[in-house]
Amino acid sequence: MKLTSYGAAEEVTGSCHLIEVGESRVLFDCGLIQGSRKDELRNHDPFPFDPSTLDAVVLSHAHIDHCGRLPMLIDQGFNGRIHSHAASCDLVQILLKDSANLNARDVEFRNRKRKRAGKPLLTPLYDQKDVEETLDKLVATPYDTSVKVAPGVSIRLYDAGHILGSSIVEITLVEGDESRVVVFSGDLGHRGSPILKDFTCLKKADLILMESTYGNRLHRDWSETLLEVQEIASALSSARGNILIPAFSVGRSQMILYTMARYFDEWGLDRWKIFLDSPMAIRASDVYLRHVSLYDEEAAAFYKKHGPLLSMPNLSFSQSAAESRAINKMESGAIVIAGSGMCTGGRIIHHLKHNLWRRDAHVIIAGYQAPGTLGRQLVDGKPTVKIWGEKIAVRATIHTIGGLSAHADQQGMLDWYAGFTDRPPVLLVHGESRAMQALAARLSDELGARAIPASRGKSTDLLALDKFGQ
Repeated sequence: MKLTSYGAAEEVTGSCHLIEVGESRVLFDCGLIQGSRKDELRNHDPFPFDPSTLDAVVLSHAHIDHCGRLPMLIDQGFNGRIHSHAASCDLVQILLKDSANLNARDVEFRNRKRKRAGKPLLTPLYDQKDVEETLDKLVATPYDTSVKVAPGVSIRLYDAGHILGSSIVEITLVEGDESRVVVFSGDLGHRGSPILKDFTCLKKADLILMESTYGNRLHRDWSETLLEVQEIASALSSARGNILIPAFSVGRSQMILYTMARYFDEWGLDRWKIFLDSPMAIRASDVYLRHVSLYDEEAAAFYKKHGPLLSMPNLSFSQSAAESRAINKMESGAIVIAGSGMCTGGRIIHHLKHNLWRRDAHVIIAGYQAPGTLGRQLVDGKPTVKIWGEKIAVRATIHTIGGLSAHADQQGMLDWYAGFTDRPPVLLVHGESRAMQALAARLSDELGARAIPASRGKSTDLLALDKFGQ
């Protein structure tokens, strides 16, 4: 009976964890490795286990760093079922299809250069046919329901509050007279975030596999963040020009639209034309609108009184490229929500090119911007940026909003762990080294936990947890 982490161990992305009990082998998550070109090339490597021997896969949620390698798993021999919440199953369809398209375009672009240089050509990680085969294996699993996924392995999902359908996975293992309970946190959500319920707190476990993304960071309180947004909205109440909001397609776009709908009258949004300019975000929004039972009390009350959460009389969904281009004919009066969230691609780039140089334009940065991205350059106050090789003057006003993360912060993770009565040992995953070390120190000093980072490829004997960390 053992647990081995093959991804998101000693790094953030590529979540992939294998549990073996007797003859049963169950994989938890199978995500894409993201980051530098060197990091992403590892996605082409064979799996360090035989996919054909797996009995099942359990998916914590639909983000691509948790589900993005599933089609490759099937291509290399996996023939079991993939268990996840129904909302995650719906979102996986959107994200995997988009991932296949992006990868195909990237490989096509890189191969043009490689062909001219006489280098061997690359092949895409997978195509749409591989995605369809993956989707056929999805099994919708409700929250708080025990499901046997393999001999000696049962799971129960709980709401993680991260994105729609995100799950904490409670894993019950039985081998002969021995039994163990392992809890995989998945990605824990930021408590109090709009639309979603807060993460579920559990009480019993023999071992916890726990994310640590923001293990060294404290978020601003949601009330402070909302006040900051209100101040920006007030400042823009009489503004001219256009407002651009780069946003991630799943989670962030829906959060922004719902907040705008809630404060539509108070913020005077009727004077604007609002566009959700992202086919992927539009499809994800449809999923959010279908799963009303997952809303928190506030969102559920809003839905009961006003109908669909994202409804506004002046909101348009821009599906086609032609509809997107038409927005850029507007010199004033448009609020445009478009991907990508870090301004690394997608339709937001076109809107930035048409608006950044305008003194009456505004850009609202509503998420983390990684170093080296166009979004980070805007946050850092660069006077000029390059878009497709063209130098663009930044005359627009740049607004940044903190506290909108979809991940729990350090205190949130500590509070979640504090609910476990027997202080089980903790394997930390899905975090950078500094975040893991900071979280491990507070878990140990304040809660008496034995917490260590998971090492890639190193197994933990679940029948010898008394020696954990030695």
